[in-house]
Amino acid sequence: MLRIGFIGAGNMAEALMKGIVKAKVTSAQQIILSDINQNRLQNLEKRYGARIAKDNSDLIDQCDTVVLAVKPQIMKNILQEISPAVKRDKLFISIAAGIQLAFLKTYLGEETRVIRVMPNTPALVLQGMTAICSDGVVEDDIKRAEQIFSAVGQIVVIKESLIDAVTGLSGSGPAYIAIAIEALTDGGVLMGLPRQIAQGLAIQTVLGTAQLLKSSQDQPIHIKNMVSSPGGTTIHGIHALEKGGLRASLIEAVRAATVRSQELGKGSIN
Repeated sequence: MLRIGFIGAGNMAEALMKGIVKAKVTSAQQIILSDINQNRLQNLEKRYGARIAKDNSDLIDQCDTVVLAVKPQIMKNILQEISPAVKRDKLFISIAAGIQLAFLKTYLGEETRVIRVMPNTPALVLQGMTAICSDGVVEDDIKRAEQIFSAVGQIVVIKESLIDAVTGLSGSGPAYIAIAIEALTDGGVLMGLPRQIAQGLAIQTVLGTAQLLKSSQDQPIHIKNMVSSPGGTTIHGIHALEKGGLRASLIEAVRAATVRSQELGKGSIN
């Protein structure tokens, strides 16, 4: 049974832990946690039955798979701390945005088995989307990463050169969708709907549309055309969206977030 350690016990680590246990990838007793926040660790230990490591080096000694679940800004400090404890029989998986494989291996060692992934926050409800970077990693390690992250949603294996774009789209995407839902809700309130009802309508509309696209495998334009009757309400609404630049704004959001991910990667090395 896999022994999985999480350096960093934030929301994503908790989501992964829940999914891993539910999917029976491993048991809660085989999950080891380390974090600067001791109250957080004790809470997770009590809630799920995971174990707490004495420190990061102790965690590495106990695990065959180590998930680096810390913020990009502190990754360098963590890598410097754990580098003496690194062994070749360990697999390291980083979920930090912008942190490149080359940078990780600078501290963990060129021969160390390292995978870079980008999950997103819907993993908290086991509906995440995770990209796994496969560059220079053996097939068994990729399968292990797939096993872990498929427990919290869908996965895709890509080259590292594409992972910043994944960060800009699906990594940051939940925030874009949340803003869209909030705006739709406000639109409903503007036109007289109670906020609770408006928000419920907005959430279910987004959820249902996503499910419709996924099940039908149609392109989004087909759904748009299906709803847009000549001279009807929807096409008037779409006209307003186009005048407001919604499409261009979403494209620009993905571009800007991708560029920022690239900057984080460069900044972590300097």
